[in-house]
Amino acid sequence: MRALAVASPVAASAQPRRRCLVAGPTSCQMRSQLHTSFSGITVQCRPRKPVPSPRPRSSSAVVVTMALRPSIQFIQGTDEQTIPDVRLTKSRDGTNGVAIFEFDQPSVFDSSAELGDITGFYMIDEEGTLQTVDVSAKFVNGKPARVEAKYVMRTARDWDRFMRFMERYSQANGLQFVKN
Repeated sequence: MRALAVASPVAASAQPRRRCLVAGPTSCQMRSQLHTSFSGITVQCRPRKPVPSPRPRSSSAVVVTMALRPSIQFIQGTDEQTIPDVRLTKSRDGTNGVAIFEFDQPSVFDSSAELGDITGFYMIDEEGTLQTVDVSAKFVNGKPARVEAKYVMRTARDWDRFMRFMERYSQANGLQFVKN
């Protein structure tokens, strides 16, 4: 990158000349000036001598981005395989809402003996983790049959973050939104 535009009042009032800001190992190929009206000082950017690199650089760069698959967990580190039914409610003014997740025959009970107890409800995606401890189980004939988790959103920001998670989770698991 030879030049970097400066978005400031200084740059707006400067004469239209070639500008350069040096950051890191990059350098300007020409001598450049930026006249500011702030203090009348001329700021110069001179070319740097190239720094030898320890290994040769290739002409093409490869960027690797790993996307975390959205998941739901009851025991941290163990993804829940059962896809839940999700009910959403939102206040009229949009400031808060509740999401209720219902899991019929969840897989967490298959592995809880080896991995431990349910510690909460965790919704994990590339932005981070949303969590709650409001989790309840229903038993039929002494065996776990259903798990219900309630996630409360107290601000519009919480709601937006939850909706971003649900969009990613629904795309990854083939869910669709049905308005009642």
